Amino acid sequence: MTGHRYLAEPRRVAAGVDVALRRIARAGRRRSLVLLSSLAEGADRLVVRRALSRYDCRLVVPLPLPEAEYAKDFPSRRSRAEFSRLLDRADLVVRPRRSRRRAAAYMAASDDIVRWCDVLLAVWDGQEAQGSTGTGSVVKLARRRKLPLAWVHAGNRRPGTAIATSLGSEQGKVTFERFSARRTRARARTRA
Repeated sequence: MTGHRYLAEPRRVAAGVDVALRRIARAGRRRSLVLLSSLAEGADRLVVRRALSRYDCRLVVPLPLPEAEYAKDFPSRRSRAEFSRLLDRADLVVRPRRSRRRAAAYMAASDDIVRWCDVLLAVWDGQEAQGSTGTGSVVKLARRRKLPLAWVHAGNRRPGTAIATSLGSEQGKVTFERFSARRTRARARTRA
């Protein structure tokens, strides 16, 4: 999964996430879900909390940076504690093999998620990434690889700020691309 860090109207986004997860789970009905997430603030954690509470779900966490270094990206003690609690629930934590510059490390973790998943669940505004490693870049990579996409429409943030924006009536809507239950079941795994 991939998604924005700042979310307006989280209840509408959560309702869309539930729709997307149900469809993904139905497509892989003989297997449990394997959720790939780096546990970033915002959409990542929202999706992980909802999936773990509702489904037979395994959590795989590809970390972009060593755990202590990555935790510095979460400004509040509460956020770091939530990261630690969710990390403790992971079935597998994939730690980086070598140190990289921050932007390259984030892109490497996103690339791992796209490479390993069968369906990308994206909580996204449909726009180009605001930075080199944003949600738009990850979706672009998944589309290039012709992966099925479960896209929960959600505003991002005003550029250069932490002010979350809404997509208005589109907030929480779900669009499925390259997604059919038959095609997804035919794949070897069901991972989001």
